[in-house]
Amino acid sequence: MIKPLRALAAAVALVPVLASCSAGGIGLEGGKTIVSDKARVIRYVTSDLEFMQPRLISDRAREYEKSHPDVKYEFENVGTSDLLQKIQLLAASNDLPDLFAYESGRPLERLSDNGYVLDVEKAFAEIGLGDELNPAAVKLLKSMTRSQGLYALPLEINVEGFWYNKKLFAKYGVKEPKTWDELLQAAERFRTAGVQPFALAGAQKWPITRLINGYVIRVYGYDAMQKVDRGELRLTDPGFVEAASVVQKMALRGYFGDHVNTTDMEEAVNRFLQGQAAMYYTGSWSLRDFNDPAKNRIGTEQIGLFNIPLVAGGKGTTDDWLLNAGLTTSFSAASYDDTMKKWVKAVFEDYGDRAMKEKGVISGFKVDRMPASLPSLTQLAQTTIESVKNGALWFEALFDTDAQAVAWDNAQLLVMNADYTPRMYMEDLQAAIDRQQKEEE
Repeated sequence: MIKPLRALAAAVALVPVLASCSAGGIGLEGGKTIVSDKARVIRYVTSDLEFMQPRLISDRAREYEKSHPDVKYEFENVGTSDLLQKIQLLAASNDLPDLFAYESGRPLERLSDNGYVLDVEKAFAEIGLGDELNPAAVKLLKSMTRSQGLYALPLEINVEGFWYNKKLFAKYGVKEPKTWDELLQAAERFRTAGVQPFALAGAQKWPITRLINGYVIRVYGYDAMQKVDRGELRLTDPGFVEAASVVQKMALRGYFGDHVNTTDMEEAVNRFLQGQAAMYYTGSWSLRDFNDPAKNRIGTEQIGLFNIPLVAGGKGTTDDWLLNAGLTTSFSAASYDDTMKKWVKAVFEDYGDRAMKEKGVISGFKVDRMPASLPSLTQLAQTTIESVKNGALWFEALFDTDAQAVAWDNAQLLVMNADYTPRMYMEDLQAAIDRQQKEEE
């Protein structure tokens, strides 16, 4: 598990060490950024400035800075494609920023195995913030590191499911499906009426595997992918092959439209919001589009949400939802000193309430005071998250990059070519998982 970071260490000398510049004169000393006046500098490296989470943290950090002149806050935005490598190189050179965005799952587990990142659950309990976190979010993030600890903040938490057009459901006499059989019956009814049953962004690839995964967790339970990771299940087992078969048949039947593999996210969400598709499997991250009247032509009052339907004889329950934590934020264990403890307490106290009130962000923190003016769909998503008993991982959460590529690339082949059988898809993916596990031994 430590091989990837050791390999990177040799390359560190070839990559510029992260440093920021200011009028005060900033440099490096003992692995920490300092300024000439010896103020403690807290660095945050993240990505995707359009998201509200980094902005909220920065706003509170600036407030803290005003009353604590001995603490300076610095923020750096790194492109998503470069973020993973940059953090790995900084870890290898023992210069991780105080907090940083990173990919959950295998990459974060490797950092935790090497002792680079802080156990947030223990740290929050120590400073009196233990009750701030949503238990379902904590359980989900811990499952990504084999339950060894909580090594990331759930700044964002998304519930996934089937969002649907209530008007179309009523027009064609369709009720919320409770089983996959009912879901497929509904899809066929829409198709024969000339309505595309599902909007699906096959160009992004992962929306296809989300549907496969949805069927899988209803067959084997919410922890199906953890069982695969532990070797208790294999992707060639009947339930996995059946899941791939169901999704392939849905595609070949035309339920996803005529050009699913070239449909991107923008086209998929627009098709749904313009009333051209009856259902759209997505996460609550799409609320930004749903709540935008310029994009939403059907109206928020016409959008409903139902959980992944059940499979006859399966272990899954409707108390379990597929959750997604997005790009998580972690703390450097090496730089977590008394100054950081005070800063963290000030920045993250009541984070859930402030994120919801000020930015409309659904986080993995508890919300005690729901704003009355909150959009109805945002309220629906927040209420749903609070009701989740178990959060299921997405299909590739515990895959390495090679296995992830096989899952995504071959999923496109699966939905367009009947000659590429569901068993072939799962055999190819299991072979990639076997290679991954052998490398980790």
